[in-house]
Amino acid sequence: MPSVRMYSTHICPYCKRAEHLLKKKGVQMINKIFVDHNPVEMTKMIEITGRRTVPQIFIGDQHVGGYDDLVELDMDGELDPLLCQ
Repeated sequence: MPSVRMYSTHICPYCKRAEHLLKKKGVQMINKIFVDHNPVEMTKMIEITGRRTVPQIFIGDQHVGGYDDLVELDMDGELDPLLCQ
């Protein structure tokens, strides 16, 4: 299973939902990078993704986007193959 990295904040409900979905899919370890009190990581997230909202989720080296993008991947049947690479 590839590594999963998620830019997050401590109070983001969509981050918690994304984490729940990923764990339901069998992801045991999520590298969470909290940006709410770390402007350097926030800037890095924006530079990498072009987005200012959290969560921003990476599976392996692939940026999958935010929570809505993650759910869409799951509904389209594309999340499981990504997680099995």
